[in-house]
Amino acid sequence: MDFTPALPRFDVRDQVALVTGAARGLGRAIALALAEAGAHVALGLRDVHADAGVADEIAARGRRALKLQLDVARTEQITPAVEATVREFGRLDILVNNAGIAPESLAEHVTEDAFDATLAVNLKGTFFTSQAAGRVMIGQGHGRIVNLGSQAGTIALPGESVYCMTKAAIAHLTKCLAVEWGPHGITVNAVAPTFVRTPGTSAVLADQAFHDDVVERIAALHRIGEPIEVAGAVVFLCSPAASLITGETLMIDGGWTAR
Repeated sequence: MDFTPALPRFDVRDQVALVTGAARGLGRAIALALAEAGAHVALGLRDVHADAGVADEIAARGRRALKLQLDVARTEQITPAVEATVREFGRLDILVNNAGIAPESLAEHVTEDAFDATLAVNLKGTFFTSQAAGRVMIGQGHGRIVNLGSQAGTIALPGESVYCMTKAAIAHLTKCLAVEWGPHGITVNAVAPTFVRTPGTSAVLADQAFHDDVVERIAALHRIGEPIEVAGAVVFLCSPAASLITGETLMIDGGWTAR
């Protein structure tokens, strides 16, 4: 396959992106960052009727937005959402598998229902959304997939054994899909954030002792991350500037795992 290098571009202008879990937190920040960088964005929403305002913010940036009913734990919703994206925009260039849950429980107290629910969203949902998007991208001969991993896929977090397990699996799934789909012009990467200030982390970070421990463990920068700091890395991995990067998990952890 011939490839002619050009000066790097760090934007995704006129690309079409699908972001799961796009209503709030990291998903919202990623959707807005992709729109700011020039992409039209399909918003995968667990409840399409809940007005999160993200579509309006994308439109305000001069890009098109499409709200989709997409609870990735319900696999029957995945292919219709991908098909709706292609009908609306004509193609699908970028998939960001952001949807995820992290029910907290010591290992000895984890219930089978909680175990199954975490795997259904974090792992099964990521795989089958990637599969549906990958089929489209294979036909196009190009695509970018970015999975949301976590530093928890590399380090152990007490009370998060099942979540940690799913994020470790995401890192290896990323490698597997990158190797299989690379010949079709598709790159597959992951980002692995530390604790980031989102609605999902607000409760634990409100505990001052926990907050201070996290800040101490973020060894280099000693502060909690912000969603847009993760979103910037996602935009980079989706951009032409990252054309030779695939199968990688990019740590966004402020130095936590550098110790």
